[in-house]
Amino acid sequence: ISADRVVMESTLNYAVVVKEHIMGREKSRMKGLYMLWNMVDGREKTELYQVYEAVMKELALPVLKTFLPDTKRFRSVFRSTLFPADRSLIRGSNLDKLVDELIELLK
Repeated sequence: ISADRVVMESTLNYAVVVKEHIMGREKSRMKGLYMLWNMVDGREKTELYQVYEAVMKELALPVLKTFLPDTKRFRSVFRSTLFPADRSLIRGSNLDKLVDELIELLK
């Protein structure tokens, strides 16, 4: 998710529908639904993120601690999902932290 009003509205509506109509079904294999901040602009005010996180908390949508920054440099680096990106290019992307957090959640 990104801290854009239109993106947030559509994402939250989608997440609520998934949570209420798919996760609750007996045949569903989904164990959880977690929100991930993406395209985080370091210049934006943190109050905006706090307000959105309060809304997600009310909706019982957990938010991952790790965020992915909005950096133009990474747009060309991560074009391939088949081959891993070079370690030097991953620096500053928070992908290593995200993977560690996901591993902890999945244990």
